Amino acid sequence: MPPATLSALQQLGADLAVARLRRKESLAVWALRMGTSVPTLMRMEAGEPGVSMGIYATALWLLGRCDALAVLAAPEADRGALELDVRAAVALGKQRRHASKASNASKLAKLAKSARLAQEMKPEIKPEPARVSKKAGVANA
Repeated sequence: MPPATLSALQQLGADLAVARLRRKESLAVWALRMGTSVPTLMRMEAGEPGVSMGIYATALWLLGRCDALAVLAAPEADRGALELDVRAAVALGKQRRHASKASNASKLAKLAKSARLAQEMKPEIKPEPARVSKKAGVANA
């Protein structure tokens, strides 16, 4: 078990012991109320990792703190997963930006090709030579 986890369990056990003592409850009475044995209660208050989570949860319930269990691993408090979500969103944004640039470049290339084809297919219009009217001597267009 990681040292930080062991330390956290020991702190939790110590805090539960203080809460029991502040309520002036004996080990025997508290163990009875929790539905466990005195030795198990003592191991829990020592923060031993082999004590079942149910015992810790029951102790929290007796203190009116079982709601704290519900938020321990809540998704909105999971910083590691949130960081992964942010990284994934940033990567997706980069992919979309790259795809958009590629798409725009492709559209521009198609437009340029269409313009070239249109230019090539455009019939060449040669201006007609001006005709001179014999009567007036004026050029007609």
